[in-house]
Amino acid sequence: MLGAMVSVQLFTTVIPLMIMGFSYMRGFADNASPGTLIIRELGLVRPAADHVRQAFGHSSALKSSWTFLGVAGFLIWGIPMGIMIAGIFAKAWRREQFSLKGRLWRGVVWFALYLTMLGLRDRIAFGGDHHAGMRVVRFVLSLLPVWIFWSLTPALLVRDGGRGRNYLMLAGLAGVVIDGIVLPLGSRWLFPPVLSGWEELGPIGVAMALLTWCGAVGTGWVVTACVGAVLWERTAPSRTVIESQTEDVPAGR
Repeated sequence: MLGAMVSVQLFTTVIPLMIMGFSYMRGFADNASPGTLIIRELGLVRPAADHVRQAFGHSSALKSSWTFLGVAGFLIWGIPMGIMIAGIFAKAWRREQFSLKGRLWRGVVWFALYLTMLGLRDRIAFGGDHHAGMRVVRFVLSLLPVWIFWSLTPALLVRDGGRGRNYLMLAGLAGVVIDGIVLPLGSRWLFPPVLSGWEELGPIGVAMALLTWCGAVGTGWVVTACVGAVLWERTAPSRTVIESQTEDVPAGR
C-alpha cells in the first residue's frame, strides 16, 4: 500500500521534473526527445525505444512549461512525497514522527537532496560515450551519490537518526543494493516485456508501463527503509539503539 502511494507521487512529480530538466539541458531542441531519458535509464532498444521516443515527442514542446510557476508546481508536489517518506522511515526505524513543521522542512530538504542525487548519478553513469569496460566503471562510481543519499536519509527524516552515525553508512548500503543496483538492473529486464504488452495502447500504454515501474521503485524504497533499519539495529551498540527508540519526545518537536 505504501509503495503504491509513493509510486503515484513519483509518477506525478519526479518523472515530469526529470523530463523538463532533460529538455532544458538539451535547449528544448526539436531533434531531442525526452523519451531518451527513459530509454537510457531502462536500457531500451528498438523497437521499444522508438515507441517511447514517439510517445514523448520533442523537447521543444515543453519550452512553454519552463517557467517559474510551471517548475514550482511540480516541486511543491515533492513536499508531500518527502513527508510520506519521513513517515515510512519513522515506522521502519520505530521512532516517533516529527511535528508537522519538522516534517515539512525536512521533506523539502530531502526532496532537494534526492533530485541532486539523481542528477549526479545520471551525470556520472551516462556522461559521454565510452567502451563497455568504462561504462561498468562509471556505473560503479555512480553508486557513490546513491550511498551518500541513503546514508543521510535516516539522519534527516528519523528522530534522533544521527545517533550511531558511524553505522548509518552501513544502513545506506541497503539503498545502494536496492535503489542503485537491483531496481536499475531489474527494470532493464522487466520493463521491456511490460511495455511490449501495452504497446498497442500508444502513449497511454507507455504511461501505464512507467507507472508500473514507479510502483517497483516505491516498493523498493519501503524495503530500503526496513532493511536499513535492521542493519542499523544489528550493528549499532545496543545502548544506542534502545535509547534512540525509547527516549521521551520533547513537546513541539
